[in-house]
Amino acid sequence: MSDNTQLRQPAQTEATRATEALLPPVDVIEDGAGITLHADLPGVSRDRLHLHVEADTLTIEGEIALPAPEGLESIHSEVGLSVYRRVFTLSKELDADRVAAEFSQGVLTLRIPKVEHAQPRRIPIQVG
Repeated sequence: MSDNTQLRQPAQTEATRATEALLPPVDVIEDGAGITLHADLPGVSRDRLHLHVEADTLTIEGEIALPAPEGLESIHSEVGLSVYRRVFTLSKELDADRVAAEFSQGVLTLRIPKVEHAQPRRIPIQVG
């Protein structure tokens, strides 16, 4: 990502520390028309995935369903938390009303376009 990154993670506050969650790995790719975000959410089903945009804040939350087989009890678990959560602050150059989401095989892909006036455009040159 360039120094002009369109997406930031806000500083962690007391409120965000109170509800611990796993941080899903995220790749953010910026181009002239907007950003594409890829988040890995293994173990999350589509009906347990929640996306929210409020003002300039994008929140991704997903609940992991890891049921133990009937009659068996877990004696060791390396996944102690059952919720993924990532919160981003969106730049004013991004159009939060036009976010498009796709979820396939545990990978969430979000496309957030830039607002019209922030997109690059070609300026025609007239011969004088």
